[in-house]
Amino acid sequence: MTQDAFTAQDVADYLSRNPDFFEVHADVFASMNVPHPHQARAISLGERQILTLRARVKEHEHRLMQLLHNAGGNERINQSLMQWCARMLAEPDAERIPAHIIRSLSDQFDLSAIALRVWDLPALADSEFAQDIDADIRAYADTLEQPYCGPRKDQEPARWLASEPASLAILPLRTVNGAAPVGLLVLGSDDGGRFTPDMGTAFLSLIASLAGAALGRLARPAPEAA
Repeated sequence: MTQDAFTAQDVADYLSRNPDFFEVHADVFASMNVPHPHQARAISLGERQILTLRARVKEHEHRLMQLLHNAGGNERINQSLMQWCARMLAEPDAERIPAHIIRSLSDQFDLSAIALRVWDLPALADSEFAQDIDADIRAYADTLEQPYCGPRKDQEPARWLASEPASLAILPLRTVNGAAPVGLLVLGSDDGGRFTPDMGTAFLSLIASLAGAALGRLARPAPEAA
């Protein structure tokens, strides 16, 4: 191979095939200088490696702090969800559960507007939560295999909210897994980035499952007054 044909890739390939090169030729390693990554001067190859390792350590520290921050946020969310669920379980009057779902979600998760509509729950047939429901709404609920997240667009259930949301989530409610929906829970936010089409929906699906299971207590007709 001539000198003119000797490329940087050839050097890299050679060093990859001969990892003991700098051990055998320690004097070459000690005498090599490379550009400083942030200053206009040359430094030794060893010093450059130290700088690279320091940068990697700082990067790992930043990632660790981010993980700790996320873990703290997740812990707070889990605590809020547990408190919300515990309150529903402790509610002695099942007919208060729909109002409880709305009030508690608003308090625990700082949402600007929440709406709940249900059907096929005899105990709530004459309540405000069974109003403004038509065949199109029920058909739309049947199409939701997971919560809808994103801008309002033409989402009909958004009209149930007291204020215009910048983004919203629409959760289908089922009393048991695999059953037909018995309602929709609509969460509205003033933050356009709170609910986005590309966000994960596992947490929202959990909320829907818990709310649907709690509403299952109302699947029986309300007792008649004596």
